Amino acid sequence: MEHNSLLAIAADHRGLRLKERIIQFLKARKIRVCDFGTYSEESCDYPDFILKAAEAIKKKKALRAIAICHSGIGSAIAANKVKGVRAALVQNVKQAKLSRAHNDSNMLVLGSGFVKPALAKKIVDAWLKTPFEGGRHLRRIRKISSYEKNH
Repeated sequence: MEHNSLLAIAADHRGLRLKERIIQFLKARKIRVCDFGTYSEESCDYPDFILKAAEAIKKKKALRAIAICHSGIGSAIAANKVKGVRAALVQNVKQAKLSRAHNDSNMLVLGSGFVKPALAKKIVDAWLKTPFEGGRHLRRIRKISSYEKNH
């Protein structure tokens, strides 16, 4: 990820603690972060926060985003409803790299109930550092984008 780029981040109440750890990790690497909440452990609805981070990508206010809830499933479903967002639910470093190299994912989704903080940091690091390969993968991304425009 380019150094001056903004990264959006959001979580629900079950992802809050992991979100805070990831923010610290990102700031230590001088990555600018925009935190879309939540800011407490009081029960809340993940779409209220995850969709704000996804919209930041759509509106080009952020280059990429990270979303966190307990399983990651609902956050991935919600984020992928936003035009131009390619959210990838990732549970290991290899998936993080493939989501970038093959799918040009612009939103990383983590399940705080399945990914511990140490692994999450490795996943985020790999996701940020892995470039999109293009080539045959670009053809596939264009098919997805074309479908998005026509439906």
